[in-house]
Amino acid sequence: QVQLVESGGGLVQAGGSLRLSCAASGSTFSDYSMGWFRQAPGKVREFVAAITWLGGITHYAESVKGRFTISRDNAKNTVYLQMNSLKPEDTAVYYCAAPPRQFGRTWNALSTQEAYRYWGQGTQVTVSS
Repeated sequence: QVQLVESGGGLVQAGGSLRLSCAASGSTFSDYSMGWFRQAPGKVREFVAAITWLGGITHYAESVKGRFTISRDNAKNTVYLQMNSLKPEDTAVYYCAAPPRQFGRTWNALSTQEAYRYWGQGTQVTVSS
């Protein structure tokens, strides 16, 4: 069982930056790929970024590529999402998630929410224009 707690959301002006953190507990963090998803009001939850458990390979949605960076610190049991050049359309609740242990290396495997078993409660990001 994995417990996930996000933090770092808030209100920022367009063009600004935020760094989200997701602290994991309950199992061996380094055995889990990790993902970030987001859900805007009235829209379905969508994939943002993922990082694999083996090799730390990263994957991004096209809409955030070049602006967002996912990283992990296995010693701190934490995954991060550095968000730069934020746009109003990035406004959403951001969720951290983990698939089953030692699962997932490819974009296809990690970009669908059905692959994920554990979810955090979400953190709100609001980007004003």
